[in-house]
Amino acid sequence: MATCSDSLRSETANTANTAPENTESIPQNAWMVRPCEWYSEEHADCKGIRGKFHQYFVHGVTLDCSQWKEDYSNCMLWRKNKDIDALKAVVESEEKRKHDRLKASYDNDVWELRSKPPENWNAPLPDWLSKKFERSYLALTMKQKRKIYPTSNN
Repeated sequence: MATCSDSLRSETANTANTAPENTESIPQNAWMVRPCEWYSEEHADCKGIRGKFHQYFVHGVTLDCSQWKEDYSNCMLWRKNKDIDALKAVVESEEKRKHDRLKASYDNDVWELRSKPPENWNAPLPDWLSKKFERSYLALTMKQKRKIYPTSNN
């Protein structure tokens, strides 16, 4: 994936701040939109031989890559012309992509999803585990860091 300093998320935020009359028309999930170059790279990866091999290995068939190209086109329309419909199309595509990715975990009925953490989620570690931690590399590193960067406990 490319690292692009100009994020579409910041472009969307700037547009919302500079043009208050268009703020209502910007989708609420516009933060989900990636920088436009990422859609182009995803399309190239999807079309490439490595991507096709991976798709065939995982799914048994090669996948249609046209949605990545369409998202790139819509993203560029938003970037250049501030076309709200194009932005909405990209947001809808991202929401569908997220839904498809999480579908298996939502359909899984083996585990009961919890709405709050267990009561004792932050209970102290058992003695045997805390003794094991005292001799670990992580504990040694933490002791060295404390010597270099002492914390002030007022």
